[in-house]
Amino acid sequence: MAKRPNVVLLDSAAEALKQEFLGWQCRLRQLSVREAAGRPSSGMRPSVSAPDGSAISGAITVLIHPAEPDESTQLFRFQVQKTHDPTERYSKALELLSGFHYQRPREFTDVMTALFGPGSDVAGRLLDHGACELEFAEYSRGFRLPCRVRQLAESDPLHQATYWHNRLFNPNMPAAVRVLSFTPDWPHAERFEFDAAD
Repeated sequence: MAKRPNVVLLDSAAEALKQEFLGWQCRLRQLSVREAAGRPSSGMRPSVSAPDGSAISGAITVLIHPAEPDESTQLFRFQVQKTHDPTERYSKALELLSGFHYQRPREFTDVMTALFGPGSDVAGRLLDHGACELEFAEYSRGFRLPCRVRQLAESDPLHQATYWHNRLFNPNMPAAVRVLSFTPDWPHAERFEFDAAD
């Protein structure tokens, strides 16, 4: 991990960076469902470092959610329970996500989530630290986000949203999955540019 500048953003700059990030994430996800059959792109799979800079994972897939996720969660759950045909379910997932889901970035929370298996070493290390840095990069743009990490209870709306979203795409999910949340520290986050040809 590159040495970070010791910069703290003012509230207005931190809010602007948050909105830019959410808009970028929504665009990446629209492209994914419309042009790549829903496969997560590199900008949706950040690398993960511990607070001391040591690597935890080269990439994890994170989800973003509407601030009020109940409606979309109910749609995802309904589609999962409607059919046991994985092809039909996958097709409906793409239809749902390419339509309404990522159209209004300002209606999204900045709290991201990721789903892990019950014995995940990565999840264990993240919870031991309680914090991490996520680095997103795609199309010459990147964001480094220091985040607070916690495990969500099964009753948490973002746990439910994550679980049913993943079930749409993965009918063979193991039991007792863990869902972690990542809450960015925007005053200490940064945006960067890079040469995509590198």
